[in-house]
Amino acid sequence: MMRTTSKSKTLSRLGVFLLLTSVISFIVFYVIVMVSSRSQTYVDVSTMKLVQMQEIEEGAPIAVVDTTYGEFRAVLYPQYAPATVENFIMLANAGYYDNTLVFEQKQGVYAAAGAPNTDGSLDNQTVTNEYIPIEPHQNLWPLRGALCAMNTNEEGGFFDRLFGNTKTYSGSRFLLLGSVDFTDEAFVTEFREVTGSEELANAFVERGGVPNFAQQMTVFAQTYEGMEVVDAICNAAVLEAPNAAGYTPPVEECRILSVKIAEYAPEQ
Repeated sequence: MMRTTSKSKTLSRLGVFLLLTSVISFIVFYVIVMVSSRSQTYVDVSTMKLVQMQEIEEGAPIAVVDTTYGEFRAVLYPQYAPATVENFIMLANAGYYDNTLVFEQKQGVYAAAGAPNTDGSLDNQTVTNEYIPIEPHQNLWPLRGALCAMNTNEEGGFFDRLFGNTKTYSGSRFLLLGSVDFTDEAFVTEFREVTGSEELANAFVERGGVPNFAQQMTVFAQTYEGMEVVDAICNAAVLEAPNAAGYTPPVEECRILSVKIAEYAPEQ
């Protein structure tokens, strides 16, 4: 009997120990999740302004992009993405984008541009700044026709990722955005439910865009003229298999011939 009682006490203590360990683990996990969630940037839809849907102010900086598929024009947003726009304007004025390639395309969704080589690599990275901190802003969204700075690098270890403290950077290359499919009614209904803003949901559904890029990279410009050119680039036929770098560029080579910086005027 004594041995049985001793064994029972041992099992009882073990059970209490495992229970306490589980409780402590849950508390630690809860704290980590709470701290991590608080470190994220949230969008305040009550103060959000969808500037891409508004009229362009006279004198606003614009980019006139001439490509082998035609010309399109995009208004720049230095007030919301100052470092990104400054870098883009500097490279454009220096002629950096002249004769660069569209080196990647996801059918209808986006095209990656601004690289001198077909594998998307840069010839001389000392010429460009590939460590510009990303500048997501609640007033700018990845709508169809938006230009987004392509993310290049991320700094931070396991615990930085756990607590949401990684640093993400962008550089010289950029994405031209097409759109995901918004014709599926079930998808649109679910999208409207999770968006949290009827105005924002309507903007995506009516104009198109790539919602999963939202607040993940820097939107720095919006096409206002020549959208058919952007659509043509984003919907061009691509290679059947990825190239050595893993990209699927258009079958018919697409190059950016030049990027000129100007000011918007109503007659443009």
